[in-house]
Amino acid sequence: MISNKNVKIIIYGGKSGWIGQKIIELLKLNDNIEYHISECRIENRESILNELDKIKPTSVINCAGVTGRPNVDWCEDNKQETIRSNVIGTLNLIDCCYLRSIHITNFATGCIYKYDENHPMYSGIGFKEEEEFNYFESHYSVTKQMVEKLTKHYESNTLTLRLRMPISENLNEPRNFITKIINYEKVINIPNSCTVLPDLLPIAIDMSIKQIKGVYNFVNPGVISHNEILDLYKLIINPNFKYQNFTEIEQSKILKCGRSNNHLDTTKLELLYPTIPNIKKSIEIIFLNLKK
Repeated sequence: MISNKNVKIIIYGGKSGWIGQKIIELLKLNDNIEYHISECRIENRESILNELDKIKPTSVINCAGVTGRPNVDWCEDNKQETIRSNVIGTLNLIDCCYLRSIHITNFATGCIYKYDENHPMYSGIGFKEEEEFNYFESHYSVTKQMVEKLTKHYESNTLTLRLRMPISENLNEPRNFITKIINYEKVINIPNSCTVLPDLLPIAIDMSIKQIKGVYNFVNPGVISHNEILDLYKLIINPNFKYQNFTEIEQSKILKCGRSNNHLDTTKLELLYPTIPNIKKSIEIIFLNLKK
């Protein structure tokens, strides 16, 4: 472990990435942390090695990667580009950090599971970090699974954080999960694990500084459904708001690939950070703060 006074972090994906920029906003608040925003593409091995040798960071945070615009359906039509960034690029960066003995925090996805007979919906039984993947309906998710499997061989310097359906406190941000479902014509009503960024990104930075390693389900405890989020939005923010539901079968007719719905177990993360708020309470707080 290193002290904050000696921390030097390079952020990949911080130049234009949504989460990367939020990480930078938080780092700006700490005068003891020196940070650098990488100009390199993560596929470019020579440039990354030169950058690591020049800056000599204590840690790297990787927020780079392809998620697709406006959603993961884009990845179905751009498979090579998705592989190039999410697999080749990410593994390249992890390997470069390994060669230089530098700790790397890699933002991954929790969209690698779906409810099954051992993890029924509403059962309270979540998927633990060590469980085998069971969701293969999205090219995006499959590329993330490839990386996570291979990252096990880099466990000496790698922290993998599985995010799901990230939520921010700004409803003007199009990648905010709340913003997305507010603007959908219809929504499914299924409980899911979600990542509330104001709760968890400070923890990601702390884990990076402490050079924690391993795989963590990086979501708030508990689950919340689309309807529960929208009902809170209607109750607190916009009493005139209306929405409609449709089934997963109906949803599949307008999508190019399936969607992951699951509950991720947070026991491992809560052992280190026991005060992370429950997802339902956290979203209620976001709406109450927005109302002020």
